[in-house]
Amino acid sequence: MSSSDIFIGETIGTAVLILLGGGVCAAVTLKRSKAKDAGWLAITFGWGFAVLTGAYLAGGVSGAHLNPAVTIGLAVDGGTKWSDVPIYLGSQLLGAMIGAVLVWATYYGQFQAHLTDPEIVNAKSGDEGMVDLKAAPKAGPVLGIFSTGPEIRNVAQNLVTEIIATTVLVLAILTQGLNDGGNGLGVLGALITALVVVGIGLSLGGPTGYAINPVRDLGPRVVHSLLPLPNKGGSDWSYAWIPVVGPLIGGALAAYIFKLF
Repeated sequence: MSSSDIFIGETIGTAVLILLGGGVCAAVTLKRSKAKDAGWLAITFGWGFAVLTGAYLAGGVSGAHLNPAVTIGLAVDGGTKWSDVPIYLGSQLLGAMIGAVLVWATYYGQFQAHLTDPEIVNAKSGDEGMVDLKAAPKAGPVLGIFSTGPEIRNVAQNLVTEIIATTVLVLAILTQGLNDGGNGLGVLGALITALVVVGIGLSLGGPTGYAINPVRDLGPRVVHSLLPLPNKGGSDWSYAWIPVVGPLIGGALAAYIFKLF
């Protein structure tokens, strides 16, 4: 693959991944969306289909990593040249940011309606009365559309959760190469990977929202911080390193496990 192949495939594939994945989060979250309150099943299957679509689009061009954890895992295993890693990672981050902007454009009216609704602008906080979300130091009311966050904020547990979930993902991808005499699963591999992502979301996604992909979280979080969203609240940068570092460790760990066993 040439550098231009990697750049084009990873940028477009990751943009579509985030457009569809972030799109289902917006559909379930925002007022005036027909899918409002569709729930966790909709989110997990929406992200699975997002992976399937992005991987199908980019597979024949760049190999459809779409995820720095996958790129690092493949580099450690020897399937990807380390010299290609920077362009993979840069393209993935760019694609993730483009995808997040497209989610905002698609749901522009819903974002405006949601973030100017008095029930959202002034959220209830137990018996303490009304709290102005504009002053919230951490997660704003629509940050979950763009990036992940923990249900229980515990650094060690949150980090371990992301490491475990990403290890499962990357191991599942690496072991595809053991099939068909070492030739892998071909186009079927995208479907298997998508189903693995659905499984991870259903089984391991509850604690942190299963980033399992550094740019899936970082790129949209940057976009959230920059977009002109009214009353958007904070971008929770104090948590932002966990969905970056955890998946990278998980990707490398999966490769070492694969090589060892």
